[in-house]
Amino acid sequence: MRNFLRSAVLLSLGLLAFSAFADRQVTDQLGRQVTLPDRVDRVVVLQHQTLNILVQLDATNTLVGILGNWKQQLGDGYSRLAPELTRLPTLGDLTHVDVEKLVALHPQVVFVTNYAPQEMIDQIQKLGIAVIAISLRADNQQQNRLNPDLADEEQAYSEGLKEGVRLIGEVVNHQQQAETLIKATFNQRQQTGNRLQAIPASQRIRVYMANPDLTTYGSGKYTGLMMAHAGALNVAAAAVKGYKQVSMEQILAWDPQVIFVQDRYPQVIDEINQQPAWQAVDAVKHHRVYLMPEYAKAWGYPMPEALALGELWMAKKLYPEKFQDVDMQKKADTWYQRFYRTHYTGSN
Repeated sequence: MRNFLRSAVLLSLGLLAFSAFADRQVTDQLGRQVTLPDRVDRVVVLQHQTLNILVQLDATNTLVGILGNWKQQLGDGYSRLAPELTRLPTLGDLTHVDVEKLVALHPQVVFVTNYAPQEMIDQIQKLGIAVIAISLRADNQQQNRLNPDLADEEQAYSEGLKEGVRLIGEVVNHQQQAETLIKATFNQRQQTGNRLQAIPASQRIRVYMANPDLTTYGSGKYTGLMMAHAGALNVAAAAVKGYKQVSMEQILAWDPQVIFVQDRYPQVIDEINQQPAWQAVDAVKHHRVYLMPEYAKAWGYPMPEALALGELWMAKKLYPEKFQDVDMQKKADTWYQRFYRTHYTGSN
């Protein structure tokens, strides 16, 4: 403990000495004014969404520590895209941090999620380390809520993603890469939307997002917006706020025509195909239960490739006749070469 306190004091003194050069301020997505050094090159990330964006901004050289369950959150295969992550220290997760490990890494900035406990944020700030909260939502009323009740989900998530990517890019001095990523994301989303605009609401396909333990996404989460942009009707939208568990009886009543399962939960596909209760669902009877590819990140929070590639993939599954000329393997490979600097080797 004595060594820990000594390290904390030295770190604080070092940061105070450096503060003369901390000549810029940014506003994080909790609306907090945060003072940063002009050049940031030592970052700790305790949110997987921000970690994924930093990889796409080619900014992994700024990382000195990451959240402990990043493989679970990003998927087992994510280390192929950024092998350097496997060599980084881990020191916490979305809601807690190991302060002794944090001090030893001497970071200038710690990225946290918007619903990180206030005591966790205070704990880090007391060490003289800047804290940046990321929500990927443009929301002035419920910035720190996990399951918000949003008046305008489209505006909140579309503008929130742009704001979040710009903020992350600004913190690590990768502004140009951030603008490139934003432009590619929303250009592709627009192309997908153009092909679906003639489908009336009455003809949109009923879709359910199946997660472990009968949990799903309803309104207030990006995943519902993802479905809407893909031309789907989220059957849980009216009954579920945010992310929660539902009953099998409710799923049977909804009777979705298509079921999607996230890439990180392949065991859910087996449960749906093997458990008798699911066999009465329209999607199961007609073999329309799909495991999403790794780029279709239906996380509840928007990700650039989810908007650009995931919504396109989902739309092609739902309305194949409108996307016969689209080769998802080529689309994904182009994105991966551009933003992950490697080829896409997954399935579609």
